[in-house]
Amino acid sequence: MNLKRITLYIDIVFCIIFLPAILMLVPVDRWITTQTTFLVILIIYLYILYIVYRAVNFPMLIVRKKYLPVIIMTIILVAVTELISNFPVTEDIDPQKMLIRKHLRVRTVWFFFLIVTGFSLAIELLLELFRQNLAKQEIEAEKNKAELSLYKSQIDPHFLFNTLNALYGLVISQSPNTESAFIKFSDILKYMYSHSTTDMINIKSEIRYIEQYVELQKLRLNHHTMVDFDYEISNPEIQLPSMLLITFIENAFKYGTSSDEDCRITIFIRSGKEGLMFRTENRIMKREEGSSIGISNCRKRLELIYGSRFTLETGTRGNTYITELKIMN
Repeated sequence: MNLKRITLYIDIVFCIIFLPAILMLVPVDRWITTQTTFLVILIIYLYILYIVYRAVNFPMLIVRKKYLPVIIMTIILVAVTELISNFPVTEDIDPQKMLIRKHLRVRTVWFFFLIVTGFSLAIELLLELFRQNLAKQEIEAEKNKAELSLYKSQIDPHFLFNTLNALYGLVISQSPNTESAFIKFSDILKYMYSHSTTDMINIKSEIRYIEQYVELQKLRLNHHTMVDFDYEISNPEIQLPSMLLITFIENAFKYGTSSDEDCRITIFIRSGKEGLMFRTENRIMKREEGSSIGISNCRKRLELIYGSRFTLETGTRGNTYITELKIMN
């Protein structure tokens, strides 16, 4: 429900239900015959008073430190209220009773003035807080969107640099797989830039992309490196951030492969009703220098998108490096 609709509902409740209800506190049936003009003026004034408060928005003026319009409007409204409260009594009655009724009328007018003022200011204050909260959420959303774009733009060049290094190795060694590798690399680039403006993508497309990357890596690796890639996808349309999982897989190939020692890389993806589970395992063949920018950026992307609905654990078990990501629905 948007703010305009909420405001409309509040105005309808006040004008049709709240104000008529408080007017029943006075002897309307008697006043309508004996003081008709005064009663009509009072009712019109109360509605005008409410409209003025809603139009002027005193809390917003105070927040913006525009005190002069607030003071001027307050003086005008108090003066008008004072004039209405001293509206002459037209009944031909005893002076003593007239004085009592006049005193009662003054108290009644000011009572209604305070009721309408309190209700209007309270509503405006709540609406102003609501507006500020919405504005804050919009600013936060734009900030998160900008941060996501930044992290994603940092990951893509990092991935491209490592892949080009792999292709360079094939060219230098004059591998017969070079042509096939460049074709797969071309397909990978096509995928990357066709989804460059896409924040989320279905798991089926991401797995197809990962398969192309794994096949590309196999072309440059020899028989010493074994790759097990397995997945169980019960819902192929499940959405996840694009270019996310590839960072962990890239690290597995970067630090878990060798040209002269036997090693194995395991990649497993499972999605179901409970969410997504992703896991990689690789024997540590090279030591990482410093912290991984790619994994750090992925963690920040996950925090911005999922909040507390994910767990990401990375670490070693013996000589094996393990990455495990769980995203809960």
